Amino acid sequence: MTLTEDETRLVRFFTACVIGDWPVARRELTSGAVDSSWREALLQLHLFAGFPRLIQAFRIVDETLEETRPLPRDDTPEAPPEEQAENGAALFDSIYDDLAESVRGELMAYDPNLASWIADHAYGRVLARPGLTPRLRELLAVGALIALGQDRQLASHARGALRCGAAVEEPGQVLEALTDILASEQLAQARGVIERFTA
Repeated sequence: MTLTEDETRLVRFFTACVIGDWPVARRELTSGAVDSSWREALLQLHLFAGFPRLIQAFRIVDETLEETRPLPRDDTPEAPPEEQAENGAALFDSIYDDLAESVRGELMAYDPNLASWIADHAYGRVLARPGLTPRLRELLAVGALIALGQDRQLASHARGALRCGAAVEEPGQVLEALTDILASEQLAQARGVIERFTA
């Protein structure tokens, strides 16, 4: 399995939005078709870059696409909170595998509110939503974490991508898709992490 051209565009768009590189984001938006998965990726953005960046990204999308071809919506209603919690916990377990309980414990030790926000909001309400496969969500996370220089989380989500169905070469393909966006030092550091944790 390998990243498709459309997936590569989405990874580049998402990562560009994370770092606020609006020329690259605009270029990816206009270089091919967009579907509701692009809106779903945007909704994931705040987990990595915050709400101000998410709002600006939506503004850029609206300005770029205008009314000629707006970003399609998926009007699937949100799952009930109990189902969100169950789906989020299952996704968390898939990503972290035998380390899931240890990671939950670490988050709880930092702050119970943090643990709850990550479980209920990040995983239950956002990442477990339909609209993107867990594989693609994890590959978007890999791009974001490369750009942010978050090596520990990059290791977790590179492994998580594999556990969610990505081929072993796909996290590296995400990195290669970003070579013109990110600094060579960032890429070299991330390459070492990906090679170590996806081997």
